[in-house]
Amino acid sequence: MAMQITVNGEARTIAAAPMTPLVEVLREELFLTGAKQACSEGFCGACTVLVDDQPVAACLLPVGLVEGRAVRTVESLGTAGDGLSPLQAAMLEHDAVQCGMCFPGILMALTGLLERRPNASEAEIRSALAGNICRCTGYERIIEAALAASAALRQPEGATP
Repeated sequence: MAMQITVNGEARTIAAAPMTPLVEVLREELFLTGAKQACSEGFCGACTVLVDDQPVAACLLPVGLVEGRAVRTVESLGTAGDGLSPLQAAMLEHDAVQCGMCFPGILMALTGLLERRPNASEAEIRSALAGNICRCTGYERIIEAALAASAALRQPEGATP
């Protein structure tokens, strides 16, 4: 059964069965491998994507439920031509990435938060990360980077912090 979804701003026709997990369609049909299929139980957050700008566990969401909706993956963030997103740049600056398995999901969870609340507090950032498990870090650098990205998003163009 063919379904229409918008992925990273592009209308796509999906041929998968409606109950196929979204993460499988993204990885195997669309070759967007940023979202990781790790636990397949919605526990780890490695598969987090934005659906209509809300973070979701793509391993639990059947693709049939995203028909006609907008899906954004980590591949939609900063590009080589456009540069890194403010959040990606902050993560790099704060040396927040270690192995990288969890990181696409963390970036998407925090992107969703910072788009809704550019002035997010530390408590809000910690809450947004509650569904993302990182086994390499203590989260402090990730939180520091998210706070820095939040501050950068609030700065007027050309202003210095």
